[in-house]
Parts: sequence; C-alpha cells; structure tokens
Amino acid sequence: MIVAERNRRRRATQGRVLKAIDRHLELLQSELSELNGDIDGAIRKSPAWQADAELLVSVPGVGPATLRTLIADLPELGRLDRRKIAALVGVAPINRDSGTMRGRRTIAGGRPAVRTALFMAAMVASRKNPVIAPYYAKLRAAGKTAKQALTACIRSSSSSSTPSCETANHGNPLDFQDSRSG
Repeated sequence: MIVAERNRRRRATQGRVLKAIDRHLELLQSELSELNGDIDGAIRKSPAWQADAELLVSVPGVGPATLRTLIADLPELGRLDRRKIAALVGVAPINRDSGTMRGRRTIAGGRPAVRTALFMAAMVASRKNPVIAPYYAKLRAAGKTAKQALTACIRSSSSSSTPSCETANHGNPLDFQDSRSG
C-alpha cells in the first residue's frame, strides 16, 4: 500500500489531496515500523529463531526484510529436504510434458512473499556474494536469462540453507552451491 500511495501522490495536484495522502503514508509507515519491531522482538525472544537469524543474516544479500520474511513465512526451513523447500518457495521446476512431448520447465505456486523476498536477496547476492556472483555469471554465460539464473540461485540458496539451519553449523548458511550437488 505504501508504494500505491506514493504513486497516487505523484499524480495528485490539489493541496488537500496531497496532505491526505501524506497523512496516510505517515500512518502506513508507522504501522510498518511497529510491525517490524514486533517481529524483531519475537525473533529476539525465541532462541531457535535467534539462531536461525544469526545464520541467515551473515549472508550477503540477506537483509532485515528477507530475514523477517524467511523466519515468519517459511518456518519449515531446516526441517524439509531441498525439493520440498523449493516447492514451498515456488521455485521448483514444474514440467509441461504430455506423452512424448517435452515442454519447458516453469516455476509456479509456492509462497509469493517468500519468493519475492528471496528474488530481491538473490539480485543483491548476484553482485555482492563472493560465492553466488560467479555462479550467476556462469549461468548467464551459459545462455540462461537473468530470471532463470536468479531462480536457480534462489533454488540453490533455499536448498543449501536447509541443513545449515537444522544443524546450526558454523559455516555459511546459504553457501549457494548448485542444488543438484546435494
């Protein structure tokens, strides 16, 4: 809603409408800040969530918004195998086969909020993460589109984080290794 209100504000011309939109934006921002504070407080109070948060936040590309989304909307992280996590996130390849015809693989379903957060994190990581950046570059050099390469990075990150959050090892929780290797 915040983005929608900002877009409305750009188009508004009357002073009274601008003031009303500004008041609404302030209300939305304060509510968002309060909710983020509540989520951060809940994470700090839970030892299990705190441990997961410490592992996840150490990864370049995983910021506060992605962290909150993963902990709140993907509690199965660390408890399911890589294929089930990829399906829950909505980045598992779904085939379009019929008989002898082999169609394209696409992604579908899943949890849109988690997929969106991971997509944004993968965009940052494709530039800043020392492990995922070369993987992303390799996929792009192989002819994959940007979205296909980012989806592969998301699939790898969600699958490689599963054992790390479960065992709480001291390595990089999202090491972004190719998901086919594990």
